[in-house]
Amino acid sequence: MVKNLKRLRKERGLSQQQLAAKIGVSQQSINMYENHAVEPDIDTLIALADLFGMSVDALIGHTANVESVELSPDERALLRGYRAVSEPERESIRLILRNYLGRDAENGGCTRK
Repeated sequence: MVKNLKRLRKERGLSQQQLAAKIGVSQQSINMYENHAVEPDIDTLIALADLFGMSVDALIGHTANVESVELSPDERALLRGYRAVSEPERESIRLILRNYLGRDAENGGCTRK
């Protein structure tokens, strides 16, 4: 069910034991998930998806033709903060970002990369 768990873990430089500790399962469980001997429960899937910065659908390979965007820990923290504030606060954040990027407020076009 979990697609490429071993690859995702290794890309982040985590051992099976470190990953297990981060999501609250045993190292043996991680080994079994990676070897497809057992499927994680929904709470574990959610914990893995959150840790890897992706949806559960992407984690289990359900989403087709959707580019998976990998976020750094800082980017995940910013996204969580953005989601936690009110809509007027979000608009302020978007305005600041557009100003930093030199974007046209009307169309969101970017003048620099």
